[in-house]
Amino acid sequence: MADEVSVLPRGPGKVWNALRWSLKGIATAFRIESSFRLECYLVLLLTPPALLLGASGVERALLFGSLLLVLSAELLNSAIEQVVDKISPEFALFAGRAKDMGSAAVFFTMMNVIAVWGLLLAPRWM
Repeated sequence: MADEVSVLPRGPGKVWNALRWSLKGIATAFRIESSFRLECYLVLLLTPPALLLGASGVERALLFGSLLLVLSAELLNSAIEQVVDKISPEFALFAGRAKDMGSAAVFFTMMNVIAVWGLLLAPRWM
């Protein structure tokens, strides 16, 4: 959280706290979100091929980065779902829409993985 004077973290203590909070969020998502867990396993499975099949640093970054985007979108989707469920535990049209849109964001990042991997790797085998 930013202080009143600056939006940048001040000192190693605040940077360390930000890292701890991020790791806590990842651990919580891994523990309670089965979709995030599955996507983490897929990232672990696909990281070696991403690093081996990329012909350049840029290609490796695109292959691996597309995988990280899925995890980022899933974390944001899970955060949306947690907030929506807290605010509106019963069915509500707008709550459902928000959750569906979060899910759609994850879907698009998965399509991005297919597009990036296909566009970079398919020409080598055709």
